[in-house]
Parts: sequence; structure tokens; C-alpha cells
Amino acid sequence: MAQTKIGDLINPQVMGDMVSAKLPKKIKFAPIARVDDTLVGQPGNTITLPKYGYIGDAVDLVEGAPIPTDKLSTTSTTATVKKTGKGAEITDEAVLSGYGDPFGEAASQIAKSIAAKVDNDCYDELTKATQAYDGTAGQISYAGVVGANAVFGDESDSTLAKVIFINPAQEQTLLLDSNFTSNDKYPASVIMNGYVGRIAGAEVVKSKKVKLVKYVKDNSTGTITIVSDDTEEEATKKHLSTIMANAIDFTLAVGDKVSAVATEYYANPVVIVDPRDANEDAGADYVAEEIPALSIFLKRNVLIETARKIGVSTEVVGTEHYVAKLTNDSKVVLAKFAATSGE
Repeated sequence: MAQTKIGDLINPQVMGDMVSAKLPKKIKFAPIARVDDTLVGQPGNTITLPKYGYIGDAVDLVEGAPIPTDKLSTTSTTATVKKTGKGAEITDEAVLSGYGDPFGEAASQIAKSIAAKVDNDCYDELTKATQAYDGTAGQISYAGVVGANAVFGDESDSTLAKVIFINPAQEQTLLLDSNFTSNDKYPASVIMNGYVGRIAGAEVVKSKKVKLVKYVKDNSTGTITIVSDDTEEEATKKHLSTIMANAIDFTLAVGDKVSAVATEYYANPVVIVDPRDANEDAGADYVAEEIPALSIFLKRNVLIETARKIGVSTEVVGTEHYVAKLTNDSKVVLAKFAATSGE
């Protein structure tokens, strides 16, 4: 006589499809990132991104004179795929009680967990932008976003589509700015796209991933030392994870010292999402204009695996192999706006 076992109630492939379907909707940065699956099914876990140097503008020629030539120069950066994952354990009692859908809930929780990690990585990459605007003299404002936009050096004849990511704590300040257009002024068809409004030509998107920066690396005079996780935290000793929750310097490591920043600020990425380049000249930054600011390189999509603890529970684990990478510096400006007015 055939028996239906608890393990038979899970179809990992179906659950994997469920998680994969949920991910794009849960990642705030998905709309601005290009997903590259070049590495799927290919050996190796590193992709090389070449950049070609500009050969210079053309020059006037004398009749009969040879045309001068220049050697193409190249630079490159690499992106190495990493593995991320999360699991849930479902007891036999939870399954047999008939309360809710524990396996469906597990899939949902795993999707949220992986999405949050991808989101964190995407934001972290954007904060590595080489272009920055110091607006710490005041809070986020129309004038401040205009200043950040100016850093792009936009040569386009028409306005390029941009997005600025803000922390929800900054929304009130924007709502009180007379130049902010909230989404209730938009047509109904636009309200559902995730933007909360527009300011200085940039669509505004809220995300709790946007950091409030409180610490800066300072090995000379810093009063707080980063200690290993097995050391108890105190006023002058903090774990790396504690510091990085409010810092954007990814060179920080255990043993480094940090000090408080002069003015606490939000690190707000302003991103050009237009396929056109801000400079209209690939030679200005050696990156083709169609390359987006942010890319997600996939090696393998979400894989769901299960294992039984006989007579006790079922473990459901989801993993994904990917890496998020800043691929076009010219399309990102990291704007820094004070957390408080200072008044």
C-alpha cells in the first residue's frame, strides 16, 4: 500500500519557480539593474568587463600627410559570483495541523530573504560611485538634488531619466518642499510603478536600504575599534556588522578604528536610468552609453533543496549564485544630505 509522506508534499522545483517569480517584485533596485546571465551554464565564476580608452579627437590634416594613428588602450574590472542562501525548518506538527500553508510560507520567506540580500548588495555597489555631491550643509531639497544632477555634467539636449533613492525618514522633508511633486499628482497609471514622486527631474523611490552614515574610517584618531564577533560590544568596541549598518566604506575590517562623522547624513544614490550617456561621449568615461549603472550577473538562479530530519521536521533551503556590480560610474552620483536641519 502506497504511503504519502511529508516529504512528498514538497516539490522543490515548483517551489524554486515560486521563489524566482517573487524575487523581481521584492527587489527595489531590479528596475535599474541589467540582469546578465552570461555565466549560466559556462565554466568559471568570474566575468571580465573591459573598458576601452578614447583615442582622442580627430585632427586637421595637411594634404598628402599620413593620418596619425593611436593604439587602443584598455582597462578592465572583474565581477566574481558568490553564493547566498537561506533556509527554513518546518516541523511535522506544523504540516499536520492543517493551519495555513507552511511550505508556501517557507517559499515566501526564502524569497524575501534572498531578495533582501540582493537589494543590500545593489545599494552597496551604488554607494561605491566615484562621483559624489556633498549636500551635508542641509537636508534633502530641490536645490540639493539640482546640485547632485549638475555633477553628471549632462550634455544631452533633452533631460535624461533619473531615479533618486531616499530613506523613508527623508520623505517628510521632501513632502514639505514646494518643488516636490507627489505621486497623487500623477496619472493613475503611473502611481503603481513604485515611485513616490518627483523632484528636480528625478523620480523618488523609498528604500530602508538607504543608509544613515554615522561612522568613517579613522585609524589615526578614531575612538571606536572594530572587534571580532566573539568580543562583547561596548562604547569603544563594536562589531563590524554594527559599524557597517551606518557606514559605506567597504575597506573596513576587524582591527580598524572609526570616528563619528561631523554631520550624520543619508547616502542617496542618484542614478541615470536612461540608455543614453550623460556625457554623450564614451571617451569621457570609457564606457559605452548603453551600459547601465548597475548589473546583476547570474551564475545560477534560485535552487530549492529539502532534507528530512526523520520523525521531526523538514528543512527547506534556497540558494542563488550571483553578484551585483557597479558597471557604469558615469551614471551614478552619490548625494549626501544631512539627517537633520541642524537648527
